[in-house]
Amino acid sequence: MPFDIPQDATFTALADPTRRAILARLAEGQATVAELADPFQISQPAISRHLRVLEKAGLISTRIDAQRRPRQLNPQALAQVATWLTHLAARYEAQYQRLDAVLEDLQSDPTIPEGDMK
Repeated sequence: MPFDIPQDATFTALADPTRRAILARLAEGQATVAELADPFQISQPAISRHLRVLEKAGLISTRIDAQRRPRQLNPQALAQVATWLTHLAARYEAQYQRLDAVLEDLQSDPTIPEGDMK
């Protein structure tokens, strides 16, 4: 396959709705743990655990800014996932188009009785 398959850690991180919501928030700009925890009904330590999973997957990074540790999105990691999914979708689309062509040929073949195609 010409594209690198994203690591399992990436898909594990993306599988959780809270982590996806955190990524959506970080797409707007960097944020601290407290800022990220605010809209959720979970504790800051729970948010920190989600952030560790996202960071391990390479989807976010931590910046050190004096006393603050803002997290920021790693767009290259998301681009890799998007590229892989786009490539996968294109392969399946090509297979569906070939199947459609075969079915169309079968339907227009006068030597096949109409009842045999069901």
